[in-house]
Amino acid sequence: MYRIPACVFRGKDYTGSMPAIRLFGLPTDVNSSFERGAAGGPAAIRAALRSDRGNMASELGPEIGTDIAFTDDGDLPLTEHVAHDDAAIRRHVAMLHEDGEIPVALGGDHAVTFPLVEAAAACFGPLHILHIDAHPDLYDDFGGNPRSHASPFARICEAGHAARLAQVGIRTLNRHCATQADRFGVEIVPMAGFVPEAVPVLSGPLYISIDLDGLDPSAAPGVAHPEPGGLTVRELLAVLHRQCAPIVGADIVEHHPGRDIGGVTAIVGAKLVRELAALIDRNGYWRG
Repeated sequence: MYRIPACVFRGKDYTGSMPAIRLFGLPTDVNSSFERGAAGGPAAIRAALRSDRGNMASELGPEIGTDIAFTDDGDLPLTEHVAHDDAAIRRHVAMLHEDGEIPVALGGDHAVTFPLVEAAAACFGPLHILHIDAHPDLYDDFGGNPRSHASPFARICEAGHAARLAQVGIRTLNRHCATQADRFGVEIVPMAGFVPEAVPVLSGPLYISIDLDGLDPSAAPGVAHPEPGGLTVRELLAVLHRQCAPIVGADIVEHHPGRDIGGVTAIVGAKLVRELAALIDRNGYWRG
């Protein structure tokens, strides 16, 4: 029987206080490399989160909006001008951190993670990053676009924003990305023989980025780049629940509603919103 683990450590920096969580959408897929559609992800996940088919309880116990302070800011008014949109994302994240609140973003394609992490690192210094994905997103320049959704973690590492980067769910590691992973010291947990206990428990400040194609397509068909052999939802939750460090930001990206079946992927995205909110609440504020 699966049991939610207690935090494996509590140091002086882990206060257990209760941060307010701010959800917002980033409806852009201008940096997608195969087909567009992820811009519709925030609306679909938000609709599933609000649907009467479920409720706001998390598996950790607390309910968002009742036990956990939670606000939905809606979508940022992005324009598909990458530099302008990056600046708008950074400003919004900086504003939330100035108010002592924790951002949870809904993508959009994975390129949005770069400005999200950039803004968090500007507030907290280099971050410990847990990255869930089928793909390492470490391309130096994919298709002539260094801001491609296949490149955000190369940009993050180059900029010095990652004190430690652990990638989980990767099952498309080609030679170029393997070279990049070695170059940046990325820790990749292989899917072959995967167990949640193989994933390191990271220190803080912690950032969590979840590409929904990190899950097996049987659990999350609504993505542009499905890759068989991925994580189950239960394995992903076990990975998340093991993380004990204060979380300073998170994102859920790459939901493509046009590829979904029966709204299943949007429902998974909504569940992950609830679980991330509960995890943020449980782990408390970062006091670096």
